[in-house]
Amino acid sequence: MISEERKYRLVPGSMTQFVSLYKAEGYPIISRYATLVGCWTHESGVLNTISFIWSYDSFAERDRQRQLLAANPQWQDFNSRIIGFILFQESIFLKPVSLS
Repeated sequence: MISEERKYRLVPGSMTQFVSLYKAEGYPIISRYATLVGCWTHESGVLNTISFIWSYDSFAERDRQRQLLAANPQWQDFNSRIIGFILFQESIFLKPVSLS
């Protein structure tokens, strides 16, 4: 299993609208392709940031699922409407250690 942390720095003041739109429209689509471990907003450090952790069986499975997601017309429509909220995006792959 692999975990991917995806961080998005948002336009200041847009967090509530972003989360509402993502919850109502984005999550129902992307959850067909990945398993959400959790979602957090940042209360310290770089503010106006939201982090998602997604899990996949393998890197190959992640690649397949991300390609299917990118080809989904519903996701393409949603993505075109959500992109204006995002100032910066970062994707980090997390490797578990024996404590996990």
